[in-house]
Amino acid sequence: MITGATGFIGSHLTRAFCEKEIKVGCLIRRGSSLSNLEGLAVELKTGDIKNIEELTSAFSGYDWVIHNAAKVADWGDYEEFHQTNVVGTINVLTACVQAGIKNILLTGSNSVYGEENCFDVKHEEAPYNSHYQYFADSFFPCKLNYYRDTKALAKKEALAFAARHDLNLTILEPVWVYGERELNTGFYEYLKTAKAGVPFVPGANQNKFHVIYAGDLARAYFLAYTKQLTGRHSILVGNEQPETMNRIYGLFCSEAGLKKPRSLPKALIYPAAFLMELLFTLFKSSTPPLLTRGRVNMFYDNIEFSIEKAKQILGFNNSFCLEEGIKRTVLWYKQQGMI
Repeated sequence: MITGATGFIGSHLTRAFCEKEIKVGCLIRRGSSLSNLEGLAVELKTGDIKNIEELTSAFSGYDWVIHNAAKVADWGDYEEFHQTNVVGTINVLTACVQAGIKNILLTGSNSVYGEENCFDVKHEEAPYNSHYQYFADSFFPCKLNYYRDTKALAKKEALAFAARHDLNLTILEPVWVYGERELNTGFYEYLKTAKAGVPFVPGANQNKFHVIYAGDLARAYFLAYTKQLTGRHSILVGNEQPETMNRIYGLFCSEAGLKKPRSLPKALIYPAAFLMELLFTLFKSSTPPLLTRGRVNMFYDNIEFSIEKAKQILGFNNSFCLEEGIKRTVLWYKQQGMI
């Protein structure tokens, strides 16, 4: 049973398990679009991760749950992040206990270890460091921290719950994911910006950024499933090596036949981002501004993680090189008429 199956990562997980001829159920919310699951032989169960009774009913008859549903955004109300990412996760684990399911894969996040500018290669034993100390954050919180902080809290509570109830819980913590059907994590937005002919964007030339193609990530989940791990585990999953962000976006633009925008120094763009974010916050906008402190900093910070544990425990290495993964991704955008 897969939660969040209709989304970007969830649809890749669902396809990977269907291709291996595993019986797959998908928990869907009422009114959800099923376009990402088109052509897949899955059993659809309607339910909400905020409702334990619905979850327990949906999970009945399954022996594994992959909990992938989450609120992934850099804008919104903290309580919504908390109810979805923290309370929703514990609801899923509670329903697993009630349905007699001991084996769970949980989608975590590399952000629990911090996404600040850092030249250390972080690993699973690194301390929790989810809260980015943005300028003026003490009285003007950056909403990207709402996601990071609630994912860190969800991880802590999930591990404690799993230990109390003797569940086999493996938390896979992806780095930044790209691939077909990605629309909201930055890569597609960058291509749209380039296609619009915007000449300058935030960016640096040397900062490293860790990514993984969604197809490779889905294979890591299947490896974790086949390993039948017992106990509690946290495993970072990403390409073997990080790349410079400049090269990543350069390859996206080159594959799409677009001119890559030139990079602006942070000192020029950060004040504008701060002002936009402040105004949108003061006016309680439901939609984010074009630039925020969180969005800008991501273009300049050096972020690297170790995937040694994924190699040792899961036998995982990325199958798709950066060029091939981006080629497949851009081809999908073209086929959809999106670029």
